[in-house]
Amino acid sequence: MGLGRVARVAYFVSHPIQYQAPLLRRIALEADIELRVFFASDHSVGEFVDEGFGVKVAWDVPLLSGYTSEFLPRLKSGPGLGFARPFCYGIFERIWRGGFDAVWVHGYHTVNALQAIFGASALGVPVLLRAESTLEDRQRSGAKMLAKELFFAVLRKQVRGVLAIGKANARYWRRYMGDEMPVYAMPYAVDNAFFEAKAEAARPRVAALKLELGLEGGVPVMLFASKLQTRKRCGDLLDAWLKLREQGARSYLVVIGDGEERAAVEARAMGSVFANDVRFLGFKNQTELPAYFALCDVFVLPSVDEPWGLVVNEAMDAGRAIVVSDAVGCQADLVEDGVNGRVFPAGDVSALAEALADVVGTPGRAQAMGTASLERIRRHGFAEDVAGLRRALGDFVPGFVA
Repeated sequence: MGLGRVARVAYFVSHPIQYQAPLLRRIALEADIELRVFFASDHSVGEFVDEGFGVKVAWDVPLLSGYTSEFLPRLKSGPGLGFARPFCYGIFERIWRGGFDAVWVHGYHTVNALQAIFGASALGVPVLLRAESTLEDRQRSGAKMLAKELFFAVLRKQVRGVLAIGKANARYWRRYMGDEMPVYAMPYAVDNAFFEAKAEAARPRVAALKLELGLEGGVPVMLFASKLQTRKRCGDLLDAWLKLREQGARSYLVVIGDGEERAAVEARAMGSVFANDVRFLGFKNQTELPAYFALCDVFVLPSVDEPWGLVVNEAMDAGRAIVVSDAVGCQADLVEDGVNGRVFPAGDVSALAEALADVVGTPGRAQAMGTASLERIRRHGFAEDVAGLRRALGDFVPGFVA
């Protein structure tokens, strides 16, 4: 902790996010950072329909405690979240009257985020921008790319520094913000202590959970836990797993989550001769997941468009081997091929099958990789996030000591 002046920081974000709440509580503990959070929507507070999962969700972790926050006044603009939904007002006034030393904005894809960015810049308050974007995201037409270049030519003049969630995101900022823009590492992290403790507490119950699920002891378990959307490519994992089963390698596949693809993937699995070794468990809340991480031998995320993949952090907190595609944003930061898991080309089912066989086919290999995962994720947490934010504030807030 520094010994200089207190920095007053306003944070603008779309809605309370289950992964961000513990980070905000951690930042609020800094004696020389006075944080105030402004939410555009209360979308995630209480029960809501998650568009990705396609089911009603009520997070079982606290979203609003431990830090100072306010819901912005908004016009009625329909359910859910979008570019102008909801449309909030009073943002400029809050920055103007708040006496803030810096404004931190999450994302730039909404009217509310742009109000905060341009409003703070007009008032001479340094803007720090954080977002998930990577250069590997969806393809765009030439016209859209030109529009994006023009947009960033304007946006970069309003922003004083960017907060990179990882290596892929840092490359994105360099491409669109230019070499002169300061980039501060503020990695995407989860509450490592929470998830590690939950997984450890669940270990004595793993045998009972396997019995409940009808899983034979000593047989490797592969786990998918995410939204069952097309881009997550759970179907690729099913196909790879079936390849291994056809080759005589016994294992179980456990699928956690819900969404648009569930019916199709589940039908394919149930129509195979190995249907008895697949389990579809539906949506599980955050406090439930660590038990399933403790249960598995390898966690798999085969997405083709995944800016980060925070569920990988959670699985690593449980000390699990990780198999991800090279389109999963976190892989460059968290998964070292052959050390704590395997990285395969996105969409290549044969390569995924080979990666899975490599992890579970050699006795002790998955366990050794899991140990490496835990060691690695312990160096990728909220302490690193706070350090990155402090470095940025130290550069733009006179008298603040990073």
